[in-house]
Amino acid sequence: MSIKKYNPIQEVPDDGLIIPEVGVWGIEKYNLLGYYAELFTRSMNNKWGNLVYIDLFASSGYCKIKSTGKIIKSGAMIALSTPISFQKYIFCEEDESLLNALEIRIKRDFPNANTSFVLGSCNNKINDIINLIPRHSFNNTVLSFCFIDPFNLNIHFNTVKKLGLLKVDILMLIATGMAATRNEKKYQNLSNDTISLFLDNPKWRNEFTGLVDLTNQSFTLFLSKIYKKNIMTLGYKDVADFHDVRYKLKGKNVLLYHLAFFSKDPLGNKFWDIIRKQYAGDQQSLF
Repeated sequence: MSIKKYNPIQEVPDDGLIIPEVGVWGIEKYNLLGYYAELFTRSMNNKWGNLVYIDLFASSGYCKIKSTGKIIKSGAMIALSTPISFQKYIFCEEDESLLNALEIRIKRDFPNANTSFVLGSCNNKINDIINLIPRHSFNNTVLSFCFIDPFNLNIHFNTVKKLGLLKVDILMLIATGMAATRNEKKYQNLSNDTISLFLDNPKWRNEFTGLVDLTNQSFTLFLSKIYKKNIMTLGYKDVADFHDVRYKLKGKNVLLYHLAFFSKDPLGNKFWDIIRKQYAGDQQSLF
């Protein structure tokens, strides 16, 4: 199954609105997001009454690649650009300036899209977000695809747990390299509840035994193992190994973060496997 005619990495002009900067490695993430969204909508469009796209850290819809200055569409605008559209889009963003820019761009470029905008932390607004998902359709069936793209580990497992009660595929950035390894000592402080909320486990320190491994990634391995175990309690089976996103820095292949995919349907996992095999590792498709 090939989807090469569609390219989610689309260069856009500066429109004068706020545009966050990202590293070139973001291209790989947006490739995988866009290709999955395209395959999801194309394959499921005639099988479900409503296809819903949910973005919990929606940002502004555009981003600038630091190393080149190129401006490309980011997650929200990529999801809106698939050849076959979702029937509903829900965007949550804590930064009001980013959300305002996203809303202006969407109303300008996709005026007919059925969109809802939620200002605030997704952890605090998750009930509002879920209430925006259509409850009825001509087949009484709703299938959602949720993109979770935090800059750190500030996504609570309780938030994901509430989404997991629904029929929803999830693509999630887990900041194992960027945040977990760098801040391990801070997280170990008893006054810091970041990991407790991320894993929904206040006793995680007792379970983390400092596993020794040759790559010195014991904390990363611990978080990945526990998260995968937790997500399977929500009915997500056959969870694939988390996808490494790496970048060469000073001759070293540095782990930046993981992309984790969760689906309760074998077909969703099959789609993700197809996407990863065809498009993983692409950080230079525009350049």
